[in-house]
Amino acid sequence: MTTLQTVFAKAKADNRAALVGYLPAGFPSKEGAITAAAALVEAGCDVIEIGLPYSDPLMDGPTIQDAVHRSLLNGTRIADVMRTVEGVAKTGAATLVMTYWNPIDRYGAERFARDLANAGGTGTITPDLTPEESEPWRAASAAAGIDTVFLVAPSSTEARIKAVVDCCTGFVYAASLMGVTGARETVNVAAEDLVRRTRQHTDLPVCVGLGVGTGRQAAEVAAYADGVIVGSAFIRRMLDAPDEAAGHASIGELAREMAQGVRSRG
Repeated sequence: MTTLQTVFAKAKADNRAALVGYLPAGFPSKEGAITAAAALVEAGCDVIEIGLPYSDPLMDGPTIQDAVHRSLLNGTRIADVMRTVEGVAKTGAATLVMTYWNPIDRYGAERFARDLANAGGTGTITPDLTPEESEPWRAASAAAGIDTVFLVAPSSTEARIKAVVDCCTGFVYAASLMGVTGARETVNVAAEDLVRRTRQHTDLPVCVGLGVGTGRQAAEVAAYADGVIVGSAFIRRMLDAPDEAAGHASIGELAREMAQGVRSRG
């Protein structure tokens, strides 16, 4: 299993940021999600986040909501998410699950952590789990040997940033803006300041997500962050494609542009 620590150490040695790609399990189909993620890895993604489809998303913008809705219509369940992780992990990319807390809670924290580790997953991102309520999940994750990633935002106080990073083991997810996911014309200027503030409290890598949609934007973020997270831009390419094969080719093309961007570091 490729770990997050290995990925970020290699990226640092190469003097570049890591490229993190997000896709929901079950989209555009259960097998197609694995093929799509493999296309991202082949094109240069170091880390893949597999989204666990959930009916009541808090952070997802309209593009990801559309993809998740299609995934749920495909009958995607947690077992399918684990199979997706297993398939993607075989590509050699560090593979995480991004999920809201409720599905883990209903499945059972210890069981979820164990099954994810057995599938080759390296950790989770839990956007709605607060530091105050995270101890049972962090304990289950540590016992299973997987990492935990939590989010900071531009509105986070210094005390809040410290509380969040103390719960992280893989990296810290810096949300570039207040709001939902989605590619934008520009990346919020608050992101650079948030990365700077976060680094005052941790030596963990800090990755920026929300709003990155082009190679130029990836390069801008890579100039100050340890990782660049891209999701909606890939999903939009797939939604606009006439079929799965075309969608996979399109996201591969965009991922190569992004990979070049993170290598240029501005």
